[in-house]
Amino acid sequence: MTQPTGWAFAFSLRRSQEKWCKDLNADVFRPGILGTGSFAPEKILSNHDLAKMVETDDEWITTRTGISERRMAGPDEATSDLAIEAAKKALDDAKTRPEEIDLIIVATVTPDMFFPATACLVQDALGANSAGAFDLSAACSGFVCGLSTAASMITAGAIGKALVIGAETLTKITNYEDRTSCILFGDGAGAAVLGPSDRRRIVYSKMGSDGSGGDMMKLPAGGSRTPTTIETVQDKLHYMVIRGREVFKFAVIKMQDCIQDALDANGYHADDISLIVPHQVNLRILKAAADKFGLPMEKLQVNIERYGNTAAASLPMALDEAIKTRDLKEGDVVILVAFGGGLTWASALIEW
Repeated sequence: MTQPTGWAFAFSLRRSQEKWCKDLNADVFRPGILGTGSFAPEKILSNHDLAKMVETDDEWITTRTGISERRMAGPDEATSDLAIEAAKKALDDAKTRPEEIDLIIVATVTPDMFFPATACLVQDALGANSAGAFDLSAACSGFVCGLSTAASMITAGAIGKALVIGAETLTKITNYEDRTSCILFGDGAGAAVLGPSDRRRIVYSKMGSDGSGGDMMKLPAGGSRTPTTIETVQDKLHYMVIRGREVFKFAVIKMQDCIQDALDANGYHADDISLIVPHQVNLRILKAAADKFGLPMEKLQVNIERYGNTAAASLPMALDEAIKTRDLKEGDVVILVAFGGGLTWASALIEW
């Protein structure tokens, strides 16, 4: 039997150590989700609002994406502001004090600034004085990558509790003259507290990338390759650029591959799935995945109609909603799956 690689190996190793851990009462080897929280700005940007800005209409947007509205951060709201609110809710849900957190990871492509890390701003605002902090940039896959990173450190005994946040203010880098992309994006934040647990256990995680597709989704200017100049601003190179059709094809295939991989690696079948929490990218992509595995749409957590695509915030917001509204029971199998710019993808399997 082929050995799993990467983070998948770390969690598979933990499985083989199960009895040993129990004998030693070594709960450090059992990373789980202790609590979740989410936050979205008050301002709603509806399809009808967009129809006044670009040549589009509600039916066109809804038919192609499943999105009816999205949230929009105000001029004085930064990514850290949304992240802090989601983090407070997650900490409260986990009954965890900020000073108990050993690590804060903020997954985002819209940091407050290049440096310091947005995670450091969150750490200070929360008063998490014992926590290390860094940002993670993996686009829409960022939260699951952060979850995998934190869980592996808990598994190794390097940390006790971690706060993983996905937060974005994508409307600040959206070109509202581009009718094909401006309809997609919204702002929001979701967070999860991880720690030793016998429930909601992250038993498998895997990440992947294909940099040859990096040109499909990008923010062209502002980095060291194309520094900011008057010309880059005038040419609108500080807005997202997306090759929509290619991204759609990639997302359809990769979502299905990630789900199948998580099932195969853990000896499960499609019938064993209690819930899939996917990155909220496009309703048609989510429906294609459900059809592939013969699952009713009720087994997918979907909120894209209310929030649009919020990149790294998308999945944790949906996960928080699922935990708060669904009757998930002990023994249920929940799969997280995300994919995005880079190209990147990541999945995790949680046993409730």
